[in-house]
Amino acid sequence: MTGTTDAPRSPGRPRSTRAAEAIIEATLDLLAEGSTIEAISMEAIAARAGVGKATIYRRWPGKDALLRDALRTLKGAPPQPTGHSVREDLILLVGAIGHTIDPRAAKIMPCLLPEAQRSPEHYALCQSIIEPRRAVMREVLRRGVRSGELRADLDIEVTMAMLTGPMLIQRVLNWNPDLDETTMPEKVVDGVLTGIRAH
Repeated sequence: MTGTTDAPRSPGRPRSTRAAEAIIEATLDLLAEGSTIEAISMEAIAARAGVGKATIYRRWPGKDALLRDALRTLKGAPPQPTGHSVREDLILLVGAIGHTIDPRAAKIMPCLLPEAQRSPEHYALCQSIIEPRRAVMREVLRRGVRSGELRADLDIEVTMAMLTGPMLIQRVLNWNPDLDETTMPEKVVDGVLTGIRAH
């Protein structure tokens, strides 16, 4: 008598993992090719991924949830500060702003900005991706206040905007092509620290 219970498993990732990865990749490919958040459809994603729509809906309740996971995958996890130095941690975080190893990000992320301005739902989607990164920087600044390195009256949110804005405008819009992006994070952090260090 033959059965399937003892049949050897095929090597590699489980089929469900491969399907989920194919769906995420298909979503990012379509966005990079010019599909807007509004126009991209579950049918198109399923066709590109080579799966049925039911396979997508088993993993994500709707398009917004899928887009959120796809964009988080594109951005990757926020860098994790070491905690040894507020300055070093801020340089690490500022250096990661607008930077990703996935070339699709350069095509996708700038296109999200006008959509986020037009739609509260898309704005909320973008905020859900940005907030975990803000939370990491927020904690580094709070740690600096607690340790006495930074001013006790520091406005954390405004400070984050001062640290983030220059890198974001440079990397997303290439605001000034003469700026050296390799040294810019350190210069931005040192410039801001001049005003926020405890005296």
